[in-house]
Amino acid sequence: QRTSFHRSQTLDFKNGYAFSRLPREGVGGETLFANQLSQDELDDLCTKGATLTYGQVKRSAPSRFTPAFVAYDKKVLKFDAYFQEEVPTSAEEHYRIRQVGLYYYLEDDSMCVIEPKVKNSGLLQGKLMRRHRVPKNEQGDYYHWKDLNLGIDLTMYGRTYRLVNCDSFTKVFLESQGIVVNPPEEMVSDPYTEQRRTPLQKRIMPAGPDPFRQFLTYDTKVLRFYAIWDDTNCVFGDHHPCIIHYFLADDTVEVREVHRKNDGRDPFPVLMRRQRLPKIFVDKNKNFPSCVLEITDHEVQEWYSPKDFAIGKTVTLLGRTFLIYDCDKFTKDFYREKYGITDFQPVDVNKKPLEKVPQVVPPYNGFGIPEDSLQNCLSLFPKPPRKDIIKMLENNLKVLRYQVALESPVPEDKNRHFILSYFLSDDTIGIYEPPVKNSGIPGGKYLKRTKVTKPGSTPENPIYYEPSDFTIGSTIEVFGHRFVITDADEYVLNYLERNAESFPAATLQSIRDHFHPRKVVVETASSGIPKQDLDDLIVEVQKELKLQEPFNTRTFHEAFHHFDKEGSGFLDKARFLDICDRFNVPTSTILLKKLIDYCSCDEDKVNYRDFLLAF
Repeated sequence: QRTSFHRSQTLDFKNGYAFSRLPREGVGGETLFANQLSQDELDDLCTKGATLTYGQVKRSAPSRFTPAFVAYDKKVLKFDAYFQEEVPTSAEEHYRIRQVGLYYYLEDDSMCVIEPKVKNSGLLQGKLMRRHRVPKNEQGDYYHWKDLNLGIDLTMYGRTYRLVNCDSFTKVFLESQGIVVNPPEEMVSDPYTEQRRTPLQKRIMPAGPDPFRQFLTYDTKVLRFYAIWDDTNCVFGDHHPCIIHYFLADDTVEVREVHRKNDGRDPFPVLMRRQRLPKIFVDKNKNFPSCVLEITDHEVQEWYSPKDFAIGKTVTLLGRTFLIYDCDKFTKDFYREKYGITDFQPVDVNKKPLEKVPQVVPPYNGFGIPEDSLQNCLSLFPKPPRKDIIKMLENNLKVLRYQVALESPVPEDKNRHFILSYFLSDDTIGIYEPPVKNSGIPGGKYLKRTKVTKPGSTPENPIYYEPSDFTIGSTIEVFGHRFVITDADEYVLNYLERNAESFPAATLQSIRDHFHPRKVVVETASSGIPKQDLDDLIVEVQKELKLQEPFNTRTFHEAFHHFDKEGSGFLDKARFLDICDRFNVPTSTILLKKLIDYCSCDEDKVNYRDFLLAF
């Protein structure tokens, strides 16, 4: 009795490869006899035949297995079929026959239904049923190619298809499988489609003009005329350029106004909308109102037609008169072919240029400067005159100052002195009068900064004073007041010398001659004594004056400036000593005599400015 049923291992790996080997012992450890044949080997020896050659007879290899999706790849059975569809919403047809193609794919037993698309059919055509295995019944069976044949009804998803024909491949395949193919049937056509295909009876053309034929013949063909609408009889009327469009398709007319840039009119596109325009009305009762909303054919005897439009003609459209002066190339070709007109010379409607009336500038009214007042004549909203910015930047803060005296028969005006300032930035003049105590005349600004014209200049061509007009001794007339130039600032001389090429030589020489005596006196006074010695002497004089009785130094200074009418800084020696005696200045001391000698330019002149440094 055996208790062990172990089998020996026959599968193993060697050098990474799997291999099988013969068992070393039997089941349960039985001893195996190597030379003993098994029953299978004995059976093989019985079936072997005798061979004339060494070795066994080679057997033929078994046939390879081919799956269905490879054997039947791209093999499709195609059937022609149709189905009937009800049409409950149409009065012209009650049912509709729809022709389809049924395809059976042998590789996976799937089916699809495709209806050929018909243009403008109004139906959703194309693939009516997608490709899939179609269920045959409720038991879960599917349609097979064995169920398909000609002349049968095939129901799928509640729709019955009648198979009427197939292609040659389908017929050969079914017959090769032992199926008897039924004879093909005739494809049933849709009755409504056949009715639509029947030719219609030709329409009898009416004897009169056919508007539909006119529309088809002249559609998109428009006559274009260029015209002028004369509206000058109305208030603010003008000549309006317009374009008249005549539509040959329906004999309507449209008028558009041509707008130009800045013409001052509303830019509406259409002057007259597209409509038929009456030319002659039927005679009607005078009591009938002439203002109606619509005009019918019974009220119009004749409408406007292409023969009423031509170059040079005047047409009245809805009460407006238009002069046609030109047309486009298509319009010319149309009239040349239909009416035989060859003269298309355009009419010249250009306005003749008006004579330009010279602008008369009114006379200057005296307010402001002429350039500023002239702006009121040039613009409705006057603007200030433009200034020379470059000149203002180059000559900023550059002022030429002159001392002038007023020419007047009044005795009180003889001792009045003024300072005339000429501003180089804008060529304006300002006059200032230094105030003098107890003179009875208030000083201050005599003339605000403004441009001053020369005598004899006109408001249309004003000529203003320039720096070249200011010479020593010359007379300047300012708004009826005459001033004589008596002195000038040293800056005037320096400026004229730096810009000598811009001024006349006479002006520069006049200023030089005026400053020459003063410069000689200054050089003589400054060359006699060194400045250091003069400063030391002034210090010694100040120490000595402290020992004397104090007096009003301000009044002392004003006395010297009062007697120096020209402002040169020099006085006669006699006048100088007289002033010192009046204020009890000890001129007899050694230090003051020495200071007076140092400040003396010659025997008659004394530089009182250097002398006053000690006080």
